[in-house]
Amino acid sequence: MAALVLATPFAAQATAEADLGSGHASYYSNEFAGRRTASGELFDPADFTAAHRTVAFGTRVRVTHLGNGREVIVRVNDRGPWGRGRIIDLSYAAAKELGMHRSGTAQVRLRLVGS
Repeated sequence: MAALVLATPFAAQATAEADLGSGHASYYSNEFAGRRTASGELFDPADFTAAHRTVAFGTRVRVTHLGNGREVIVRVNDRGPWGRGRIIDLSYAAAKELGMHRSGTAQVRLRLVGS
């Protein structure tokens, strides 16, 4: 019984999402469609993918638009963003889901999604 009680906090931590911070997001123009990303795969604006400077390729990240509360989960497959003050570049599909495809940028929060 004591082992079950002691194991509970560890189980809760394993499923928690790690905070990756907040900042400005932007999205890739469709002109990059078909070009190779830093991970070697071809960029597809219809996929839910993103570029981040340090997060490992294949990592899933929950992106929350702080202005409207909408969320999307993307898979990191590229490096960037290279625009000053940006923390993530999203595919067009992810930007549209968040409702930022018209403005081009949004204030977001990033959380690492546990596997």
